[in-house]
Amino acid sequence: MVPYPVVLAAAGIVVGLLPGEQLPHVGAGVILLAFVPGLVFEAALTLDLPELRRRLVPVGLLATVGVALTVLLIGTLTHWLLGFSWAAGMLLGSILAATDPIAVVTLLRQIKAPAGLAAILEGESLFNDGTGVAVFSAVLATILAGQPSFGDATVRFLEIGVGGAVIGVGVGFLGVALMRAAEDAPLEILATLVIAYGSYLAADIIHASGIVAVVAAGVVIARYGSSTGKLHGTQLLGFWNLLAFVLNAILFILVGAALPASKLLPVAGLVLATFAIMLVTRAVPVYGLLGGLDWRARAVPWRWRHLTLWAGLRGALSVALALSVADLTQVDKRVSIVAYGVVLLSLLVQGGLIAAVAKVLRIERAA
Repeated sequence: MVPYPVVLAAAGIVVGLLPGEQLPHVGAGVILLAFVPGLVFEAALTLDLPELRRRLVPVGLLATVGVALTVLLIGTLTHWLLGFSWAAGMLLGSILAATDPIAVVTLLRQIKAPAGLAAILEGESLFNDGTGVAVFSAVLATILAGQPSFGDATVRFLEIGVGGAVIGVGVGFLGVALMRAAEDAPLEILATLVIAYGSYLAADIIHASGIVAVVAAGVVIARYGSSTGKLHGTQLLGFWNLLAFVLNAILFILVGAALPASKLLPVAGLVLATFAIMLVTRAVPVYGLLGGLDWRARAVPWRWRHLTLWAGLRGALSVALALSVADLTQVDKRVSIVAYGVVLLSLLVQGGLIAAVAKVLRIERAA
């Protein structure tokens, strides 16, 4: 049982090894606009909102404090141990902060794992997509401004995060009205496409976080819109599941061509070291924050915590962010290549062994 993102990652490596001309250059703005809103919106639609509400505190901690700790720890350790500048280390940390356990959640459903565990993984993934990309945007903006600083990045993060959330909620409720007015199923699907990409563009116009806007709009639609109208949820989710698969496939092909495996070989040591740092820093929020919240392990059992640690895969979103900075002259060229290499290792190692880890932890029988 191999999750499909693992196969896509392997396919991207193969594409990078093929001889011939490279694919045409795709700009950073096009990459983020074309791929990220669709992937994030699909994740929002599949949330189990009633279960998420019961797990809101651990999810909120992992997606906020956990993301901040991850960025700071990866940035600090890559600076001290691997020689990255502070700015490059923090940018690398923000690229790798967002988890993408789509394959893991699919596996959990197949083995009928507890809904609470799936809600924690899905909720964390969705909300730290928003916070992680907001941090990435803030750090990148300070680098491009020529004066990177922690204070400036913090102010920018608050501005773009709050602005994106407000835009997303507003677009989400407008979208609910639009879906209710739609007369047939194709129009409802078109309405959700407009909501996903429209919220991103609307936030981008005011220089807020488009991803936070998409997350907010997706949650509103999941709560108020997906069960109305002609689609009644099932067909809508089927369309978005297929679209997410296509977007993942195209994205990994693009990044495989833009950052071929031959570019990974000179930085293989950095990739392996950063992957190890990423796993270590993942343990801090999982065991530290969840341990402080529930030290008796009643609400979140130890087995769930162990799998949450291993299931913190990095995937398509991190790949899109890495590719978006690959050609920026102000950014250390190693950042995008190392980030892509870490994502590949995460998918191939963590994703490839996730079924075995779940079996060892007896997740299918966990209470």
